[in-house]
Amino acid sequence: MTPGQILAAILLAMAVSGAGTWQVQDWRMGKQLAEQADLHKDDLAAISNAAAAQARTEQDKRLATEHKLAAQDQQHTKELSDARRSQALLRDRLATADVRLSVLLAEDPSSGCNMPSTPGAFGVVHAARRAQLDPAHAQRIIAITDDGDSAVIALRACQEYIRILQ
Repeated sequence: MTPGQILAAILLAMAVSGAGTWQVQDWRMGKQLAEQADLHKDDLAAISNAAAAQARTEQDKRLATEHKLAAQDQQHTKELSDARRSQALLRDRLATADVRLSVLLAEDPSSGCNMPSTPGAFGVVHAARRAQLDPAHAQRIIAITDDGDSAVIALRACQEYIRILQ
């Protein structure tokens, strides 16, 4: 063999050896990359499952809160409706003179009327001077108390709403 052929054979052997080495490295790296991809896929699946479970938990909490708020809203609406119905009944009774509003008058010591205003043994108020209110004034007083009742009911509803959200 000539030195050129020897050199060519050495270069060919080196090329085959280098190619073989690259091929073996490629197989090793491919195997490592596949293992890493599998591990990465498993990690992503675990993270995804945890996020889905947390989302379901949060959705369940939200739905429970919505149900509580809906029940509380129904209760508030019922209370408000009952109060308005009661006030309307009272206004109607005042309008028909079935019921009259009156106020106790203060005792005037200079008038000479010093009968006690507390109930006696038979439950009758002796000498309690009362003045009946004009029906129009009574209607205005009932409207004011109606507004007050509505405000108290609304305040309780707001407080319950905040309590449910906490």
